[in-house]
Amino acid sequence: MSYSTPSYLEELKSTGDFLTLTRNNEFSLEPCAFTLANGTDVTVHDTGIIEFQPAQQTNKDIVLSSAVHGNETAPIEICDQLIKSIVTEQLTLKQRVLFIYGNPKSINIGKRFVDENLNRLFNGHHTVEGIASNPERVRAKLLEDVVTDFFARGNQGSERFHYDLHTAIRGSKNEKFAVYPFLHGKPWKKSQLQFLLSCGVNTVLMMKSAATTFSYYSSFVHGADSFTVELGQVKPFGENDMSRFEKTKQTLTALISQESVEYKEFNAEDFELFSVYRTINRTCEDFSFPFADDVENFTGFAKGELMATDGQTRFEAEVDGEAIIFPNADVALGQRALLTVIPMQVDSNFI
Repeated sequence: MSYSTPSYLEELKSTGDFLTLTRNNEFSLEPCAFTLANGTDVTVHDTGIIEFQPAQQTNKDIVLSSAVHGNETAPIEICDQLIKSIVTEQLTLKQRVLFIYGNPKSINIGKRFVDENLNRLFNGHHTVEGIASNPERVRAKLLEDVVTDFFARGNQGSERFHYDLHTAIRGSKNEKFAVYPFLHGKPWKKSQLQFLLSCGVNTVLMMKSAATTFSYYSSFVHGADSFTVELGQVKPFGENDMSRFEKTKQTLTALISQESVEYKEFNAEDFELFSVYRTINRTCEDFSFPFADDVENFTGFAKGELMATDGQTRFEAEVDGEAIIFPNADVALGQRALLTVIPMQVDSNFI
């Protein structure tokens, strides 16, 4: 496909600052394509969407997304650093990579989303009869289409990966953790746990049902090894201690710049694994938690202890140690306000 030469091209080539370009063009950006001196083909598909294709044969197709929630800035900064190093040829790729800044306008306003939570609109949920469209629904459909096209153009037999990088609203007893999407009976992969451990993530939550998240979409529709990776707590730009994310950045750098990567030998004792016990949705305006806003993810409750109140319905811990994840009393009616989880062990479902 041939493109015209946009006015931004020379500055992008010289600085690699795709983040600023994205933020200055919240809703659309003229596409373009160019080739780096090292032979890497670069394609700007739209605002917040840039693809790199190395000159040599590759065996991995990798999607790295951030800013699905615009106020989660640390992952945005990690991807910004990686993109700059690739465009300015400080880093030479060995694998195909698609970088995505999910929700540019929400970055600019410093909010989780503008009209609607983008990470509840994937796997086709962006287009529902009787529900009016909005920019986030349009964006979800575009991102699905771009990911579909990216994977479809990969080499036959290439491994597919998607790491959707986030930070959490509240702190966590386990600062970094990942969400492994529901695999519909397929086994979990020890190799992916080893990759996460190299990123500094030793806590993994195994989902038990289909979802509307970006990572579930890539896993379910495209068969990618895909995760939502929570790297810490939400902070504004300029307030992140980037040294806390150095392991993640180094591991992602190795993934995209090496033909293969060796990780530490698998040891089940390195990990804390949890499975979803139940999902609590908000169905009433009168929804509340009995605990303070600073109570951390993975806080456990004793059996019978109150966890949430939805109108006249009380949700009490059903087993000792039932722990909370992602509590948010302000979600829209009908959406998930809380996940509860219980510990699990590595078993025969891991290969």
